[in-house]
Amino acid sequence: MRHSSQSRFSLPAIAMLALGGAAVAVVLASNGAEADEAMRRVPAPKTEAAAPAGQQTAVLAGGCFWGVEGVFEHVRGVTHVESGYAGGKADTATYEEVSTGRTGHAEAVRVTYDPSQITYGEILQIYFSVAHDPTQLDRQGPDHGTQYRSAIFAQNDAQTTEAKGYIAQLDGAKTYGKPLVTKIETGAFYPAEEYHQDFMARNPTYPYIVVNDRPKVEALQKLFPERYRTEVAAKAG
Repeated sequence: MRHSSQSRFSLPAIAMLALGGAAVAVVLASNGAEADEAMRRVPAPKTEAAAPAGQQTAVLAGGCFWGVEGVFEHVRGVTHVESGYAGGKADTATYEEVSTGRTGHAEAVRVTYDPSQITYGEILQIYFSVAHDPTQLDRQGPDHGTQYRSAIFAQNDAQTTEAKGYIAQLDGAKTYGKPLVTKIETGAFYPAEEYHQDFMARNPTYPYIVVNDRPKVEALQKLFPERYRTEVAAKAG
């Protein structure tokens, strides 16, 4: 079953559109309670690598890329965010193929950031705090499958070391009350189709966004006020 298709493009979304705003509000209230319980500002990394010079990238997977992209587009210090696929081969890096769950890809985002304004450790702190639930194996919210796994695609040895250390720190402190399932992986990043880019910014009232992703941005604003900005990175000057 293509869970991504059902949860994001067909029955639930169409049903809520047909029923109107009241139905969305009811579902949002229910999901909001769960989101509040899952989201928390986790401790920052105890150790961080020295900040490199020039623009840097982080590639992160944590469920539907619409929401992860939407969160990081509102993070101060981030200059660009792009949705895409990571972990598989170039010839299967399409939404139709990835949605089968058989390509090895994960829906991922490539975050370009200025290390003089935000560190890789701070990027990971936001990722673990509000962008997704790192204790859910091969799923996030209504979406199921290996393409929705929690994974960090380290771009260099320093990122690998820092990510591994941070996961060990959070697990050791029993931050979530259960183990993190986030894996450190390698693999190229392939941009997703144009209609997926800036999806939350361009479709703020789309039911899936309202129910599943808007609460993440609201949590960012609440838990990381010093990092939140109103304008999105894709449109920021």
